[in-house]
Amino acid sequence: MKTTTPLLRCLLLISWFFFHVSSTTDLPLGIHPLDEKYYGSEVIKCKDGSNSFTKDRLNDDFCDCLDGTDEPGTAACPAGKFYCRNVGSTPKFLFSSRVNDNICDCCDGSDEYDSTVNCPNTCVMGGDFSYQTRSYGSRRKHLDLIGGKNANGVNMDDSAQRLQGLKILVLVQVVVIIIFLVFRKLYRQSRSKRRHLR
Repeated sequence: MKTTTPLLRCLLLISWFFFHVSSTTDLPLGIHPLDEKYYGSEVIKCKDGSNSFTKDRLNDDFCDCLDGTDEPGTAACPAGKFYCRNVGSTPKFLFSSRVNDNICDCCDGSDEYDSTVNCPNTCVMGGDFSYQTRSYGSRRKHLDLIGGKNANGVNMDDSAQRLQGLKILVLVQVVVIIIFLVFRKLYRQSRSKRRHLR
């Protein structure tokens, strides 16, 4: 029974990570995953208690809360904080003034969603590099001109779906490998017990 406990822990950890990552992708931009329930209600109260706002005014580029609670994904509130998910690297918070300022502060490029900078995702490389405007042209204007397709003619929505499919495939492969290794170990243990009994 002791050999199945680490397997169970590993499977639970993998499944928690997978569902945690997939659920955080549905959050509005700039929100920490632990604040998902906080921003889930229809009327949201500012964290400092100064005001309240409806969900449709979240990230509307107008500061309703003094502490920036309503604008986690924009630069509208001077006291606001933007959360970089940086999946594959270290997550971090930025001052909201650094959102769409033409400098890639998040290694996943999420802070420059509406600027003229093309921020490559360097998180999987473990990097946290800053890219200036001079280095990259406008990806948003370019995508608007060609109907949401990149220079290779690939629809960006299709690419995101394929990436999600690859994540699922990798997770399934890891689970199958772990199950195979555990069964192999259990089989060897049962064989060795039979040999010792003879």
